[in-house]
Amino acid sequence: MSTNVAIACQGGGSHTAFTAGALRRLLPALVESEEYDLVGLSGTSGGAFSAAAAWYGLLDGGSEAALRALRGVWMEMCAETVAEEALVNWTVALTRVANSGVPIAEVSPYFNPLADWGQERLRAALEAHIDFEAIPDLVGPDRPRLVVGTVDINAGKFETFANEAVTPEVLLSSSAVPELFEAVEMDGHYHWDGLFSQNPPIHELMDVPRERKPEELWVVQINPQGREDVPKSLVEIADRRNELSGNLSLNQELRFIERVNDWVERGLLPEEDFAHTEVRRIELGWSLGAASKLNRSRRFIRELMDRGEQRAEAFLDEHHPALAREPTPALD
Repeated sequence: MSTNVAIACQGGGSHTAFTAGALRRLLPALVESEEYDLVGLSGTSGGAFSAAAAWYGLLDGGSEAALRALRGVWMEMCAETVAEEALVNWTVALTRVANSGVPIAEVSPYFNPLADWGQERLRAALEAHIDFEAIPDLVGPDRPRLVVGTVDINAGKFETFANEAVTPEVLLSSSAVPELFEAVEMDGHYHWDGLFSQNPPIHELMDVPRERKPEELWVVQINPQGREDVPKSLVEIADRRNELSGNLSLNQELRFIERVNDWVERGLLPEEDFAHTEVRRIELGWSLGAASKLNRSRRFIRELMDRGEQRAEAFLDEHHPALAREPTPALD
């Protein structure tokens, strides 16, 4: 019997390039093993971009296709020109100044032409490497499931989309930070960043038939869980608030998993429907600051992806040495 594994990818802007790196290391090991079965991927915001690219690649051509899709999407989203790099640096610096308490004039994304341009860049990156029209023919009950989280701002409720329901609009919704992008309309309702909802979706990974339930849940976590010092400056306070708010829904979902595990161990739930799920985290482990989540410089993205591969390598060595394998191909 193989062990069912699901991977949940937390959102966090450009920092989720770390997730792409981690998936580049984890997926080939999982796919090539007969002892493990990847049953699901979930994500929010940038985590959803990585999860969707990896998932599509796996379904369309296996682990090598997944590696190409992950690399392609993230390299496509990097700043391409000197002017764009300067704009990225200016945006990061301005955000850091605003977080320090200095009054900064703000412009609604509905009156900022760069907001539309930014969303179109994201759409182009996704559609260049994911054939959304082909997805309905690739999904199936015995194939990994994809779940993406958004928030319906009209209804005021969390909303998730799975498998073929994941469209470019869903992924743009999941990354629509209200201060940066316009809300995305779907079926008459408008949606914002999934960071306001489930970051990332976990319950939906568990709400599947017993034979597809994850026995291990690997969480790729962007925001630091703990911090030794006390934030004192306004920038430090803003950074820590960002980290804590990003972890709030994640920890709530994981506490529910722990509660179910306790009920399973106490024999309070039927074995034919429920099983213990081991939760393991792969953490970024860097305190980078909230403003740098807007940094799309190629060098920064590559550093994060390299970090993801290294942390995933350490994770496999510690928890699943049988999955250790040769390093993934380097980014060119």
